[in-house]
Amino acid sequence: MTTSTAVDTESLVRSHLPLVGHLVREMLGRLPAHVAREDLISAGMAALAGAAKSFDPDRGIPFGSFATQRIRGALLDELRGLDWASRSVRSRARRVETAQQELTAKLGRTPTPAELAASLGVAVDELKSIDDDVRRAVVLSLQGFTAGSAEDLVPERTAGPEDLILHRERIGYLHHAVSALPERLRRVVQAYFFDERPMSDIAAELGVTESRISQLRAEALILLRDGLNNHLDPEVLDGPVRVGGCVARRREAYYAQIAAQGDLTSRLSMTTPLGLPHSA
Repeated sequence: MTTSTAVDTESLVRSHLPLVGHLVREMLGRLPAHVAREDLISAGMAALAGAAKSFDPDRGIPFGSFATQRIRGALLDELRGLDWASRSVRSRARRVETAQQELTAKLGRTPTPAELAASLGVAVDELKSIDDDVRRAVVLSLQGFTAGSAEDLVPERTAGPEDLILHRERIGYLHHAVSALPERLRRVVQAYFFDERPMSDIAAELGVTESRISQLRAEALILLRDGLNNHLDPEVLDGPVRVGGCVARRREAYYAQIAAQGDLTSRLSMTTPLGLPHSA
């Protein structure tokens, strides 16, 4: 791939990033509250990156329409591939997440799998098994959906003025939150979600293990989530972060960097009045 082609692909992904959030938001309106937004976002971003790589402008199809179909299909595939999550799986997942947050606050960094497993009193292999179970199992019954295409499941509908403004502001904050990530986390997000590169390549480039890349990706997603919640839904922020600790100071600095990226006008300018990417 030439440098020009790589730049064009990256530009397509970046300019249509809000499209993923738009489609995921609409789909979540039809799904149970337990469905993990992160799983759908991950599948949608991967589909967007794949669409950008395979897009052929000579076919005369606008990229926005082409990517929309690919993303919707990927979201449905993600849902069909997920299974029921038992209460025990969810309970173990909450224990792992709580332990990870506590160790992060205590150590001032993301704990290694061995440290996390030791804290929980389980083997590293069992910890990996818990993670695999959670990734596969989202509480979702596809029997509740009517059979049909992606268009049937995610119908086009126009949001009210207030909802649309909030949606556009959230997209703007997401752009700013990605830009404000620490350099290494931003590089992992860029390489994994935008460039759709395998973890082994990213690990080799950064000189770390694949396990470390997985930790960095998880850390970046947590930061992005908390960064957005801090500015849009501060009441949902949680986690045992010690007040005045180094982790708390880093998070506060990150939140401030997001705010410094722009104001409401600049955030709304990233989308059209209908909340879609300008290039779409």
